[in-house]
Amino acid sequence: MTDNPTRTVIGEQADVLAALRAAILAGDRALARRLAALLVDDDAEELLIDLDEVALARLFDVLGDEELADLVSQLDDHDAADVIERLSTDQAADLLEEIDPDDASDILGEVDRDRHEAILVAMEPAEAAELRDLMSYPPDSAGGMMTPAFVSMAPTLRADQAIVALRRVAETAETVNYVYIVDPEDHLLGVLSLHRLVLGQPDAPVSELMYRDVSRVRVDADQEAAARLLTELNLLALPVVDAQDRIVGIITADDVADVLEEEATEDMERLGGSEPLSEPYLRASPFLLFRKRIVWLLVLFMAQFVTLEIYDYYDPLAQELLLLTLFVPILIGTGGNVGSQTVTTVIRAMALGEAGPRNVVRILTKELVTGISLGVVMGGLMFARGAWKGGSAFGLTVGLTVLVLVVWAAIIGAMLPLALSKLRVDPAVVSAPLITSVIDGTGLVIYFSLAQLILRVGS
Repeated sequence: MTDNPTRTVIGEQADVLAALRAAILAGDRALARRLAALLVDDDAEELLIDLDEVALARLFDVLGDEELADLVSQLDDHDAADVIERLSTDQAADLLEEIDPDDASDILGEVDRDRHEAILVAMEPAEAAELRDLMSYPPDSAGGMMTPAFVSMAPTLRADQAIVALRRVAETAETVNYVYIVDPEDHLLGVLSLHRLVLGQPDAPVSELMYRDVSRVRVDADQEAAARLLTELNLLALPVVDAQDRIVGIITADDVADVLEEEATEDMERLGGSEPLSEPYLRASPFLLFRKRIVWLLVLFMAQFVTLEIYDYYDPLAQELLLLTLFVPILIGTGGNVGSQTVTTVIRAMALGEAGPRNVVRILTKELVTGISLGVVMGGLMFARGAWKGGSAFGLTVGLTVLVLVVWAAIIGAMLPLALSKLRVDPAVVSAPLITSVIDGTGLVIYFSLAQLILRVGS
């Protein structure tokens, strides 16, 4: 039983990889192809990344361009480009011809320009022209993420003729979700669902069966906006048009998943006060990490000098009542936490298009009420802790500080992203770290001012 490699590898993915390597060394094409189909993303990366040019050429010969293309498609663009650069020009051209054009253009965009021009020359002219067109669009635009493969028809075609044409398309193994109806100049006139086509009268022109109100996106639109539109409308595909409303491609659901993951990663990096990396983290050099982080770290570092000056100004007051100093970390930390929560929530709403500067009054009102509610609960707890430690007057001081500080942090956290957006500064890059610096300085002023007023110290 164990002599059959396909039986010994199904249970453990590590065995699949080991058996595949053995099949490649043995030159067993049939077995190698069956095993390659079982690999998942991490195994494809482990198999391909460390191969030298000779081993990779052997893998190409054993698997063939179609099976190897399936494996390369599982890698991120940077790793896939590394594989492409280790193949011969002709092999790279054959491989890219088997990959979806939108993915192939992304991979080729990571390859050295001189090399990718040579690969394009070696490709079939029609497929090379497709890739050149796609690579002419900015990578973060709708044009940069679309695929040029879609099905279109003339509005005069009858339903029965359209069905025959779609059967021919199906023979090429293309998946058809929608049929786009265009005029002779490719202007988008409407969209036809397969359900409506099949149920329609055979002699009815498709112009009578199509939906004329078609959601679409401009080719130069931001990729995140395009991805959000497709997701919100729950579409399988979204047509992309040029400035003259001519359809040039479509964006599909799998394209959107990649974009949303990329955008979410960038937002997370920005919320930490760092510019997004242009390549995977493990490939990024320490110098690149330094360059992405240093600018805003220096800005925030200088902002902390203000906090030091404020603390130095109130130092005589703190020395008069040392108990005040004991509560500084928890009070300032509470304000910073509330501010960070608020700013993250508002930025997320802005990113999803749910809120913006036009909603300033509603946002401010909502966060003000929320801040007061949070401040009352947390201020009450702080009053009890402060009273137990230093008496009712001291408890009132720290409790009231928490109430004022929480409300203040909620207001600043709501307004800061909106203000930065109006100034055309990405709020995700600065807001969360900056809110901490602002609360540190203003929180000390609030705390020590209330101490002077309630405890009558330092006056």
